[in-house]
Amino acid sequence: MDLKDLRSEIDIVDKQIVELFEKRMDIASQVADYKIATGKKVFDREREEVKLQAVQDMTTSEFNKVGVKELFSQLMSMSRKLQYQKLTEAGASGKLPFIEIDSIDKANSRVCFQGAAGSYSEEAMKRFFGEDVNSIAVETFRDAMAVLEDGSCDYAVLPIENSTAGVVSEIYDLLAEYEHYIVGEQIIEIKHCLMGVSGATLEDIKTVYSHPQSLMQSAKFLSDHSNISQISMKNNAFAAKKVAEDGDKSQAAIASKRAADVYGLEVIEEGVNQADSNSTRFIIVTNQKVFLKSASKISICMEIPHETGALYHLMSHFIYNGLNMTKIESRPIEDRNWEYRFFIDFEGNLSDSAVKNALRGLREEAKLLRILGNY
Repeated sequence: MDLKDLRSEIDIVDKQIVELFEKRMDIASQVADYKIATGKKVFDREREEVKLQAVQDMTTSEFNKVGVKELFSQLMSMSRKLQYQKLTEAGASGKLPFIEIDSIDKANSRVCFQGAAGSYSEEAMKRFFGEDVNSIAVETFRDAMAVLEDGSCDYAVLPIENSTAGVVSEIYDLLAEYEHYIVGEQIIEIKHCLMGVSGATLEDIKTVYSHPQSLMQSAKFLSDHSNISQISMKNNAFAAKKVAEDGDKSQAAIASKRAADVYGLEVIEEGVNQADSNSTRFIIVTNQKVFLKSASKISICMEIPHETGALYHLMSHFIYNGLNMTKIESRPIEDRNWEYRFFIDFEGNLSDSAVKNALRGLREEAKLLRILGNY
């Protein structure tokens, strides 16, 4: 038999596979109707594991055993997605515990930010809420979450990601720990300045103070001046404040020009961060389960089964529902070696049927799912 004949046989088998696939999906649709009527859950992990073992036992080689397991895993995954879709269409998707609002009451809100006057966090807050915002400054990111939890503030402004230095991992961990929700974001262009007391020059500087992220973003400049030692601070504005209070010409801070103005320091050199384009994304967090009617981005956090293909199957819910995933990050789960929590951003609004459908599937198949916000 030549290649042409073999390909013809494959074409015949493929046609049969397609016909059987459509027949299987039609039966899956009937299963969905039954589950809608009876209120049964779509995902039955034990049933699927038994089924996978049964089809593997029908194979004649180890290679085919692996292949059949993968094939039927996909078939069952597609069947579940069809059933989730039918449940959503039947209005059985359930209501998400979020309240839709038209806008944030910025004029009458109390807002906290981490750092001090002159920090990028303060700038992000004022850009989002306005110059006259009623605000307080706290020392740490955890403090910001705590004042939200006890009701001392309505919102907190927190940096979550820098275009050069990457994510602020502590913020992701705090989002998983606290029952707070993202309702907005603000992007601030970062232009770090080296600043010191009046009359100080670059040659005078022996020690520079700044936040670890800012020191990282200014690594090239600092490596070119290896005689300058680096000391980390909790916030750039704290660094500028220290240099101003100490009044020592050998000390400098890396912070924003705004911080230099606030603390009466002189800018020795502008743009010490190496990237021409450097921005930080700040999130606006509240303890209320609300989302804006105009929101277009959703953030979620989930834990997945520690097994082969688990992440792949969960990610497929975005594909099948036509949702564009814009970001994924992982963080280790405390006290569980080699297990990770995933943070995902995707486009959509909680009122969209495609979003409800995807979230239903993720909720049933993930070990844990939390909606962090729609903004």
